[in-house]
Amino acid sequence: MVAPLEVGICCRDLDRLAEFYTRFLGCERVTDLEVPAEKARPSALSDGAYRVLRLQTPWGERLKLLQPAAPPEAAARTPWVLGGQGIVYLTFIVEDLRATIARLSEAGADFLTGDAPVEVRPQTFLAFLRDPEGNVLEFVEYGSLSDYRSDLA
Repeated sequence: MVAPLEVGICCRDLDRLAEFYTRFLGCERVTDLEVPAEKARPSALSDGAYRVLRLQTPWGERLKLLQPAAPPEAAARTPWVLGGQGIVYLTFIVEDLRATIARLSEAGADFLTGDAPVEVRPQTFLAFLRDPEGNVLEFVEYGSLSDYRSDLA
């Protein structure tokens, strides 16, 4: 790999989802463009045109929000994060999970783990929620980030 990981998220309401990721998670808009059907079909992305908005996290990863002209089918939703096969969530590592939960609660986030951090290992806390389109996001606070990611120390 020659650049940070990028993730594509197909959505029904790109503007609403972009508001969530920029306002509440600190992502910045990079590019916003329309791709015509004649370019979308050969790339196997869509039978018709689509819009793509690239967002960048403070650490350089990019989220590509993609809204096809024809609304996509809703993904299957289960009450359990690991209830379906495939990519099941994105993880955001934060410094202050309680403050993050409070900010996301104000945004109307749908928490799967309740309104308080869950300690899953000593000094490792997490919270799971759904973004406005139902995608599962994990927020984690480590007592020692360098123990978890020595490459970031």
